[in-house]
Amino acid sequence: MPEPPTTRPSLLARIRDARDREAWRQFVEVYAPLVYRFGRRCRLQDADAADLTQDVLQAVARASRRLDYDPGRGSFRAWLFTVVRSKLCNFRDRQRRRERGAGGAATQAALDQLAAPGEEEALWDLEYERGLFAWAAESVRAGFEESSWQAFWQTAVEGRPGKEVARALGISVGAVYIAKSRILARLKERIQQVVGNEP
Repeated sequence: MPEPPTTRPSLLARIRDARDREAWRQFVEVYAPLVYRFGRRCRLQDADAADLTQDVLQAVARASRRLDYDPGRGSFRAWLFTVVRSKLCNFRDRQRRRERGAGGAATQAALDQLAAPGEEEALWDLEYERGLFAWAAESVRAGFEESSWQAFWQTAVEGRPGKEVARALGISVGAVYIAKSRILARLKERIQQVVGNEP
């Protein structure tokens, strides 16, 4: 049986070594899609969101050498959000300088679409949770039969009634709820392995 994935505090300790490819692979696998989706939700174009993701990963790589994670000082999620928000502000400042002379209705419309700082943090938290769920779901899905996965997905994610799902899948209602419970427990365990006790 393979060893369970590294927990987040030890993952953060491991990424201090730039040569630890497995630690960086796991870090990028979990956090790069989150940063990218956050950029897209903040109305960046595809290429700009990809650039934001690269800027954030480079900043984390530079900071990782001196990163001494102390949960008492705050969550990793909050620290990463600070890095992302800083890089996003830098990006927007560069955009404004390029468009400085434009003015007019188009510029005002673009400014009106920007989220307020509190809204950005709420958006970050939402994307963080969604990103972890998507990553965990992808990583545990192969461990379950397709009918079990569909029972979980259709009830827990799509919100369909258990009876309806049972009928569609040709299984008992009890089997639907057992599958849902087992998969939810495995998802929570997988996420716990990455985020630790972070709120």
